[in-house]
Amino acid sequence: MKIFSLEEINKLDKRYRTNLINCLSGLKGLNLIGTRNKAGQTNLAIFNSVIHLGAHPPLMGFIQRPNSVDRHTLENIQETSFFTINSVTEEIHKQAHQTAARYERSESEFGETSLESVSLDDFHAPFVAKSPLKIGLECVDIIPIPANGTQLVVGEVKLIQLDEKFLKEDGFLSLHDQNIVGGTGIDSYLSTKEIARYSYAKPDSPIEIITN
Repeated sequence: MKIFSLEEINKLDKRYRTNLINCLSGLKGLNLIGTRNKAGQTNLAIFNSVIHLGAHPPLMGFIQRPNSVDRHTLENIQETSFFTINSVTEEIHKQAHQTAARYERSESEFGETSLESVSLDDFHAPFVAKSPLKIGLECVDIIPIPANGTQLVVGEVKLIQLDEKFLKEDGFLSLHDQNIVGGTGIDSYLSTKEIARYSYAKPDSPIEIITN
């Protein structure tokens, strides 16, 4: 088994180190974040850092990398406050990956990757038509992380569109049945398979498998 010290990690080739460190956090969700500026220009970018922050109120967030280059997603959110989070499926994962390319501001990733945009309930930011799970959010906070110059963008969920047939009676939403993919590192895409659902863990109660 290989052990890397911090000194050895810092001496690694930049691309090698980026790949390695991105794999350490394990399997991650992959999502497309859609935005539109006040001039109407749309933007779409893939992120592997979307996280759940709370249910009451419903908050989600994502990590925005340092502003060493133009960050159209963040700039649009700062200008309008609105953004969308859209799931990535096996069908569209190659197009989703291509949104990571550094297109010019005048070039919309929707058009460049042939991913169709769709509007829902007059929400300001665009959604991805083929994403089975679409979430509209309003930015409520942007928290700087001084240690590396990244920022945590926090949004309150304002709108959800989902397929009801995958929604269980207890509110659980089955993602694997919709061919929604996950990933590791920065370039690996994985299909998902549910192992089991378990009952709420309590100190004096045996764990039971949820079957419905």
